[in-house]
Amino acid sequence: MAAKTTAADVLVYIPNLIGYMRVALTLTSMVLMICFPGHWIVAIGCYVASFVGDLFDGMAARKFDQCSSFGGLIDMVTDRCSTTGLLCVLSREYSSDPTLVLLFTMLIILDISSHWCQMYSTTSLQQHHKSADGNKGRFFLVRWYYLSYPFFGYCCVGAEFTYITLYILARVDAAGNTIDIVKSVLGHVLTITAPACAVKQVVNISQLSSSCYAVAERDAEEKNKKM
Repeated sequence: MAAKTTAADVLVYIPNLIGYMRVALTLTSMVLMICFPGHWIVAIGCYVASFVGDLFDGMAARKFDQCSSFGGLIDMVTDRCSTTGLLCVLSREYSSDPTLVLLFTMLIILDISSHWCQMYSTTSLQQHHKSADGNKGRFFLVRWYYLSYPFFGYCCVGAEFTYITLYILARVDAAGNTIDIVKSVLGHVLTITAPACAVKQVVNISQLSSSCYAVAERDAEEKNKKM
């Protein structure tokens, strides 16, 4: 008879260890961006490494049969906090433009609220927020986002690299390195990633709306059962 799995065992699952590493990398990148902006290249390296780690923790969870709710929690919190932290940094980098500061603030609010509502609406049904069952009845864009890996990757990678590119542009300007070719390359990167970032926000709005509706729909069902 196999030994019972304990909470301590779950805490040291391989994908969860990767998750802890992602947290450390994210925190390091934030400290460098805010307190030591001169080391912005290292900061970007840490941030990107944390982002890439999101791919490997899922692969490890499936390979070693170590999927867990705790791992999903770490994954979601790390993703949201990483994006929020970078958008906060961008608000500081572009503080001279109130319109951009407002935009970054609204993106933070939308990102957190849409994903929290999505998570709440599916976990209350004991379904994973990315699963087909968990997204039954949702807007087609939300179902496509979670069930089509290429579309999911395009939106997520495009959004994150839009923010990263904006940060690099701000740092290049702050350092006085106004090399035309550098700005030209970064501009071309934005032309590729910005549309994905825009689509990601549309998905977030759809996700927020459909998850709130799903919760209200279950409330109505529960109310009708009592009649």
